[in-house]
Amino acid sequence: MIIFPAIDLRNGKAVRLVEGDFKQETVYAEDPAAVAEQFRDAGAEFLHVVDLDGALAGESRNTDVIRRILQKAGNMKVEVGGGIRDLHAVSRMLDMGVTRVILGSLAARNPVETREICKYFPGQAVAGIDAKNGEVAVDGWGVSGGMNYLELGKRMAEIGIEHIIFTDISRDGKLQGVNVEATAELAKASGVKVIASGGVASIEDVKKVMAREEDGIEGVIIGKAIYAGKVNLKEALAVAKGKG
Repeated sequence: MIIFPAIDLRNGKAVRLVEGDFKQETVYAEDPAAVAEQFRDAGAEFLHVVDLDGALAGESRNTDVIRRILQKAGNMKVEVGGGIRDLHAVSRMLDMGVTRVILGSLAARNPVETREICKYFPGQAVAGIDAKNGEVAVDGWGVSGGMNYLELGKRMAEIGIEHIIFTDISRDGKLQGVNVEATAELAKASGVKVIASGGVASIEDVKKVMAREEDGIEGVIIGKAIYAGKVNLKEALAVAKGKG
């Protein structure tokens, strides 16, 4: 089981939102690169980064901050999402040293372009499927994607996506527990490895996700719970490795 500590970027700072609402923002760090360094020193092997400004604008807006994060990452792999909407944007991120890119709105709206990205960069594109009450949301979660999340998951599998991040928007940033059942359903329906996101409140949530590894859940993203002191990252990493 992979633990992905998360850094969400807005105006160059590390923040967290509630249910993706930009009006419900909490700034946790002025220097996101320093946060990345802390996660690296705690033993994290993979970092999850989202450019929230980019998600709204449709193009990356925190590139300089992402570069600084990569400089501090060391051996820690980094995945980045937010505003990556075409093949060239993917290429630029990978050239910077990002391990893999997250395609959200693009994956939902443009399967042809997504297929091309999978062709040129196999295994380096992750589909970010964000849903509320089972319905996919795009453009920074402000617009309906017009389809069910399971339907989109199957479509992603057909075009070559190997990893999916599933976020239950209704739980994101609320410390109310992960929607493990919906995440497992997506993994089983798509046959693709799925990373759970949204709602982690304690180590118990990590254990619940781990219990469904056989269904195809390969990891869990933890954001607010770390910043709020609800989850100790070192402890979560130990539990994920079966040592906790």
